[in-house]
Amino acid sequence: MICRIWHGITPRAKADAYARFLEQRAIPDYRSVSGNRSVAVLRRDEAEVTHFMTVTHWDSEESIRAFAGDALLTAKYYPEDRDYLLEFEPQVRHYVVSAFESSG
Repeated sequence: MICRIWHGITPRAKADAYARFLEQRAIPDYRSVSGNRSVAVLRRDEAEVTHFMTVTHWDSEESIRAFAGDALLTAKYYPEDRDYLLEFEPQVRHYVVSAFESSG
C-alpha cells in the first residue's frame, strides 16, 4: 500500500470554502478510483493562512496512475484551486505503508 500526501495553503479567509470544495469535489474524485482505500483531509489554521493536507492510501502505483496520470509524484490540481491556493507545490510525497489498521 502507498500513502500519497499533498499540501496546500489558502488565505485564512478562504479556508472554510476550500474545505467544502475538497469535501464536495476532491474526495469524491479520489474515492471514484479503483484501488483508493481512504482519504483524509487535514487542516491547520494559522494567523493569516490555513494549511491543508490530503492523505490518501492506495493499493498500488497503478491505482495512483488511474487518478493522477503517469507522472506519479506530480501534484494533481483542479481548475478551481486557482481561486483558493496561494501556491502550487509541484510534487506530492509517497510513502510505502509498513503498518496500517482500519476499524472499518
